[in-house]
Amino acid sequence: MTMSHELRMLEAMLFAATEPVDEASLAERLPEGSDVAALLAELGAHYEGRGVQLTRVAGRWAFRTADDLAGHLRIERKVVRKLSRAAVETLAIIAYHQPVTRGEIEEIRGVALSKGTLDLLLEIGWIRPVGRRRSPGRPVTWGTSTDFLDQFGLNSLSDLPGVDELKAAGLLDSRPVTTILGEAIGRESEESDGEAEGGKEAGEDRADSVDIDEIEAAFEPDDDSGETGRDEDEPRHGDA
Repeated sequence: MTMSHELRMLEAMLFAATEPVDEASLAERLPEGSDVAALLAELGAHYEGRGVQLTRVAGRWAFRTADDLAGHLRIERKVVRKLSRAAVETLAIIAYHQPVTRGEIEEIRGVALSKGTLDLLLEIGWIRPVGRRRSPGRPVTWGTSTDFLDQFGLNSLSDLPGVDELKAAGLLDSRPVTTILGEAIGRESEESDGEAEGGKEAGEDRADSVDIDEIEAAFEPDDDSGETGRDEDEPRHGDA
């Protein structure tokens, strides 16, 4: 198909435009007497079935990627989020004291735990609900996930650095143990990634946003033991 001069001009204007163009603006730049509507129809037919198509958007015209190709052209970008000090300390407590309840985390840290802190760690995929305490209210207990082990290069929880290793690394001194363990995990996180990755662009992230209250209300352990074989009085990992 040999395109007329007017059709080529129309194509060039629409291609160079940074936003949709109305017919009046196109007519101002085309030779006097040009039938803009007919030219648009001809140009649209020329691009029919191609990867780029002429589309009418809110009464104006623009080239757009064909709808059936959108899924192949989507660009995914990782969104990174730094862990707050509270999140790092909470993750350290869960790692060393699991299974542990929200109340026990608050007792160890000495301050109230924001729901958003657990939300973030759960959304990243580093923690998971593992059971319920055999105590009034049967609170949910939290533990680390396989993603946590993968992120920090651990084969199992037994590979977490112990007191002697923390002393050898110069991380153990007169500061509170929570701060020390938090710095150890935080430093490991920075070495492996610099920041905690929160997934992809909106719509591409890890499922829907999480809600700790809903999870704690709905979660039931796999069996009736309530604590995957552990009662409240049994020692937890990392307890002296």
